[in-house]
Order: sequence, then C-alpha cells, then structure tokens
Amino acid sequence: MLEINFQQPVNNAATVIEEYLAGKRDFERAELGEANLSGIDLKGADLSYADLSTANLSRANLRGCDLSFADLSQANLQDADLRGAMLFSADLRQADLQGTHLEKADCDHNTHFPNSFDPIAAGVKMSE
Repeated sequence: MLEINFQQPVNNAATVIEEYLAGKRDFERAELGEANLSGIDLKGADLSYADLSTANLSRANLRGCDLSFADLSQANLQDADLRGAMLFSADLRQADLQGTHLEKADCDHNTHFPNSFDPIAAGVKMSE
C-alpha cells in the first residue's frame, strides 16, 4: 500500500530547534533558506532535500546528518561539524567551508562543492 506523507515541511529555525529538543529527527524537505542556525545541535537529523541555501550554519553540529539532495549553496558552514554526514547529490556551491569538519562525510560525483575546495583533502569519502 502506498504511504503518503501530508506533513508540511518545517519552514523556520525556531520550530526546528523546538521539535529537535522534543526528539524529532525528520526534517526532510525543510525550507530553511536564509535561516540563522548558527551553533545549533542537529546531530543525526534527516535534512535530506532541505533548502538551506544562504543559511547561517556556522559552528553547527551536523554530525551524521543526512543532507542528501540538500541545497546548501551559499550557506555559511564555517567551523561546522559535518563529520559522518551524508552529502549525496548535495549542492554546496559557493558555500563557506572554512574550518568545516568533513572527515568521513560521504558524497558522490553529483555532490557539488565550491570550485576551490578539495573534498578528498578534507577527508570526504567519495562513493561511486
């Protein structure tokens, strides 16, 4: 039987923080472009397909998050912790990755990084 999810995507930072603290981890398709999530702890959250373009995620704990297919273009990820995150087909073009911890993060050839960024040197695992 086909399961249909009628849940509306989360569209503000305060809701994400409140729901995460209450134990929710599924924020798939969240619409958080331009949100200020600096220093937030979202370890292990599902943010796949989320719009995080131009969001401030500096110093955020995103360890083990699923960011597959997420739009992180122009996001501020300075000093963020993305170790072990899933970045399959994520868009990180023009993202600020200065000081970002990406060791053991997983990506594929459809993941887009800034032109001057070397994901392999940063410890990202490239899947075929």
